[in-house]
Amino acid sequence: MSARLDIRALEAPVTRIRTDEDVETWKRTQGYQDYALFVRRLNEAVIGHTDPAREAPSPSPTVAKLVAVLQELARWTDDIPPRPTPQRFGNLAFRDWGLRLEQRASELIASVLPDDLKDAVPLLEPYLLTSFGSFVRIDYGTGHELAFALFLLCLSLLGLFDPTPESDRELVLVVFQEYLNTVWKLQDVYKLEPAGSHGVWGLDDFAFLGYIWGSAQLSTTPSLPSDVLHPSPATSLLPETNLYFSHINRIRKYKSGPFHEHSSQLHAIASQVPRWEKVNRGMFKMYEAEVLSKRVVVQHIPLGGLIKWDPAPTPTPATPATPAPWTTLSSSPAPTTFSRTLDAGAATNILPPLRMQAFGRGTGGSGRSTATPTGRTAMPPASVVGTSTARTAMPPPSIVGRTSMPPASVVGTGRTSMPPPSIAGVAGRTAMPPPSTGAPWASGGGGQTGAPWAAGARTGALDPGGEGQTGAPWAVAATAPSRPSTTTTVEQTDSEV
Repeated sequence: MSARLDIRALEAPVTRIRTDEDVETWKRTQGYQDYALFVRRLNEAVIGHTDPAREAPSPSPTVAKLVAVLQELARWTDDIPPRPTPQRFGNLAFRDWGLRLEQRASELIASVLPDDLKDAVPLLEPYLLTSFGSFVRIDYGTGHELAFALFLLCLSLLGLFDPTPESDRELVLVVFQEYLNTVWKLQDVYKLEPAGSHGVWGLDDFAFLGYIWGSAQLSTTPSLPSDVLHPSPATSLLPETNLYFSHINRIRKYKSGPFHEHSSQLHAIASQVPRWEKVNRGMFKMYEAEVLSKRVVVQHIPLGGLIKWDPAPTPTPATPATPAPWTTLSSSPAPTTFSRTLDAGAATNILPPLRMQAFGRGTGGSGRSTATPTGRTAMPPASVVGTSTARTAMPPPSIVGRTSMPPASVVGTGRTSMPPPSIAGVAGRTAMPPPSTGAPWASGGGGQTGAPWAAGARTGALDPGGEGQTGAPWAVAATAPSRPSTTTTVEQTDSEV
């Protein structure tokens, strides 16, 4: 690898991510792809390997030099003790520790590199300086852990490690474990604040990679994720045979209260995910979403040089490719390297939505569902009601379970309702009694009454000034024209016929 690199032609890495658009650009770069494959490669190397002492009894020369550098950094805490004055956010002595690292970083890196790669020191120094926390904010988080992993990737790109599973295993079980020991000591001595902590909703205040590689270590063992909830009664700790349990033990040591309250994500994983291999797949997807895709995390990472900012080349297929589902079904971006490598093995997605438990659902869904509950019939949309005989539309609310007055347009169609005056006498209904009756209202009848309308009935019209004996105001003569009677009109029509 180093023989093909022109180290002097490479630019020193600098911070390049400032906006969300820059994050999307970073996820399409060659450096992002190299890092994704690097983390995946180390993950495969440690599957089923849980005893670091037995797995790497005699590390390689380069690994031994890296361990020596990390141990020296940890000893600096003895030379630079914390300041005794009360301080609210971290101890200011950490800035003194960081100043010494800035002064000696080039020397420490050169002690690891062979003579023919000394020119690569400027390409590596920004990553080492970013790996142990922020000397300004006095905090530490997953972005600083990412910087150290990129530092190891740069050494790998330079050819310092053999591309074998044994060499990859050393990087995790020996080098990364020593790195954790160093940063844990820095956190304890200088009281570093968590950088960008999600509180009880986050996986861990400080770390993430240890959970990925630790779950890989446990994936072929008889252990179950629920074992996390059952520490030793004597020590309240788990056996430190893997990185996952080491992180859990550290949380239990420094956090008080019930585990499900201060570490709800980890508790959900332990109680609801049945197998470690599923935990491992979910950790990869969560890492991509919560670390590599978050601007507040990656904006401080130096990029360029060995971690190329150039777009990753797109392979040209020999035959026309079938359009991917995400290009036709939605406007979502194409899956990244992390998701492609995981989807090849399983389609489990246990990423959390905002402030939701990532592993709290057996199907691995996002916590939202559009499926209809069993035994219920969903309401069809308005656009399909009545378009198929197989669907039954919900009746309008006005006629559900009640009997209402039918409209006038359906009177006489078999329904019983009060007919309007204009259709009195329609067939099928009881009409006005025939004139043979002696009732006063019968036209031409023999009823003896002095009511005004009776007189009008004999003359064929309702005359307001009729012969009826009454002193009512309406009985006086009126100038308004008389209006014909319905009954009289019918009789006249019959006579005309």
